[in-house]
Amino acid sequence: MLDKSPRPAAVNVPNDLAAHWMPFTANRAFKKAPRLLAGAKDMHYFTVDGRKIIDAASGMWCTNAGHGRTQISAAIAKMAETLDYAPPFQFGIPQAFELASRIADLAPRGLDHVFFCNSGSEAADTALKIALAYHQIQGQGTRTRLIGRERGYHGVGFGGTSVGGIVNNRKMFGTLLAGVDHLPHTYDREKQAFTKGEPEYGAHFADELERLVNLHGASTIAAVIVEPMAGSTGVLPAPKGYLKRLREITQKHGILLIFDEVITGYGRLGYAFAAERYGVLPDMLTFAKGITNGAAPMGGVLVRDTIHDAFMSGPEHVVELTHGYTYSAHPLACAAALATLDIYRDEKLFERANKLEPKFADVVMSLRSEPNVLDIRTVGLTAGIDLAPRPDQIGKRGFDALNSAFHDNDLMLRVAGDTLALTPPLIISEDQIGEVVTKVAKVIRAVA
Repeated sequence: MLDKSPRPAAVNVPNDLAAHWMPFTANRAFKKAPRLLAGAKDMHYFTVDGRKIIDAASGMWCTNAGHGRTQISAAIAKMAETLDYAPPFQFGIPQAFELASRIADLAPRGLDHVFFCNSGSEAADTALKIALAYHQIQGQGTRTRLIGRERGYHGVGFGGTSVGGIVNNRKMFGTLLAGVDHLPHTYDREKQAFTKGEPEYGAHFADELERLVNLHGASTIAAVIVEPMAGSTGVLPAPKGYLKRLREITQKHGILLIFDEVITGYGRLGYAFAAERYGVLPDMLTFAKGITNGAAPMGGVLVRDTIHDAFMSGPEHVVELTHGYTYSAHPLACAAALATLDIYRDEKLFERANKLEPKFADVVMSLRSEPNVLDIRTVGLTAGIDLAPRPDQIGKRGFDALNSAFHDNDLMLRVAGDTLALTPPLIISEDQIGEVVTKVAKVIRAVA
């Protein structure tokens, strides 16, 4: 059962906001009108002035089981008292092995090994490095090229930024990694607008990989990395048949296929992983966010047994993969993740999301008649709502919507340019779906 204890009392706002350089934030605008949070419970945040804000964003795609789950916080506290830290190099903790086994059990058969890190960014870079190293030890060291996709997001490491395809995330940082190319994105508004679930049109976009193979040569390409649903760019579900076609082409040419499931993992699309929804087995699968319900930093890579086993050769005392992080499989994160997986299992939240998907899609689609709505896309418990940009002010309508939602409508949502993204916790009720969409309608009218 959900904890229904009283909400936290209001707290004092800090006097000086200058010292904190905030990530992915318009700092000057924020500090003129701060959006400060003091607490959270179930479907809501609480502001520093005591307002109750319904969370239509799962924090940042993280809190799939809702906020303030005492089962998770108790597990973290108990672990902190028992084992605050253990080095992950050359030593291990039982909880890390238990967690890896449970994650592998959730994953499609064949993804049997888990390499832990601390975020989606680290997971993406880890998967890319494993791909490069795998080809090296297989005697195919010419396979160094990495293929991402336009409008893709794979975190903020050098590898993930390089294969990512969101222009504003790349343009400040020069050439990034060499030897990277990109597939086209899968979105065509003219043929896909107002689609519930996977668009019928667009599987052929995968065939562009054949063009890149012909351009560079298959023997130079190590891996392709894609999101089953491109989330951070504004919710672009994969067209029907697209991921299966990518799998066919990559297998044909000996290229590894990596699914970035940092957003889609742990129930967002109604399954433990989107790979199961689409019936496609990648060679690696990255995860983060939902694994701990956002309560502690953790990420990881699920790896096919054939890849893992290729590293298990040579003298047994020699490190097989010279990669890892100080906080890989941190005890507190492992405790949080194990408790989170218990909640997902016991409350059947993945199945719940699957059942709610049609209702969610129908209610969100009711916004299509609101002013400036150009398109709405839904898949799982996720929706993207494209608003027409203001002339010569791309992103300003979306930014105003973020502020209107928080300050005037007691709503948290996410924005990507002029796209509003709804990604509520999987515990959301049908009444709360209606409440969120009613508030979104008010926001859209406010910024018309």
